[in-house]
Amino acid sequence: MALEAQQDQTPKIPATTQIGTVQLTVRSLERSLQFYEQLLGLKRDEQPDGSVLLGGAGRLPPLLSLIADSSAPPRDPRQTGLFHFAVLVPTRRDLAVALVRLAQGGWHLDGASDHLVSEALYLSDPDGNGIEIYRDRARSEWRRNPDGGIAMATLPLNLEDLLDELKEAPPDPAADTLMPEGTRVGHVHLQVAELDQIEQFYAGVLGFDIVTRSYPGALFVSAGGYHHHVGLNTWNSRGGSIPAPGGIGLRAYELRLGSADALGEVLARLKLAGIGGEAVTDRATLVRDPSGNGVLLTL
Repeated sequence: MALEAQQDQTPKIPATTQIGTVQLTVRSLERSLQFYEQLLGLKRDEQPDGSVLLGGAGRLPPLLSLIADSSAPPRDPRQTGLFHFAVLVPTRRDLAVALVRLAQGGWHLDGASDHLVSEALYLSDPDGNGIEIYRDRARSEWRRNPDGGIAMATLPLNLEDLLDELKEAPPDPAADTLMPEGTRVGHVHLQVAELDQIEQFYAGVLGFDIVTRSYPGALFVSAGGYHHHVGLNTWNSRGGSIPAPGGIGLRAYELRLGSADALGEVLARLKLAGIGGEAVTDRATLVRDPSGNGVLLTL
């Protein structure tokens, strides 16, 4: 795969770029829906093709698309693929409500971290797909590294302090059943085989800004000054192979570029770099990064 960057100018993805729907293959739709509806507070929208879209309250695009395949091979954590997808809630209270919902459902956390720019809860779904639920701190509170990058860290999150958000406004059994309006996928974090070609793809061709290199074996990129839209790491998958098509885990994640012009510019850069894509519709093209992760480019 040729990944030569353009020579005349540094490419730039639109500042308004966002992550859209994350597509997952799961083993059992019934089991997954029980988890995502009851423990994450998402609501289903069944599709004619047998897939299910899942979203929170309001009319925002869905967070997830689930496709079930009982014969799909399990995911090998040493291969490339999904590290986690990250559900961004609007407020700190919403994060506390999510913590209570998980605790009441008896679901154990994989971790809880203060990243300086955000506060996050980590868990896995029944198929082992990683999930982050987080809230952002205001951008005015973000600090900078000496090199100008955004300062991020992985510090323990004080869960008792988080739950204090509910002292004056306890969870409402009616209003807090669903993830609140405004909830969306804030970022995705991917396992990759190496970082050099991955950086060239995401920064040199798609046009993301490199936000931080402060985590060994990882790279974080974003649009519009966000702390990251895509995380990329080799912690478990350095030199790893690409999973066979149709396995449990990530099928693709949506990258919403915001306009036909922006989509056309990105597709032109991909073509120039020798990277082919599959036109899914006239508004969506599926490409794969050098580690085989599916990226659905849309308006």
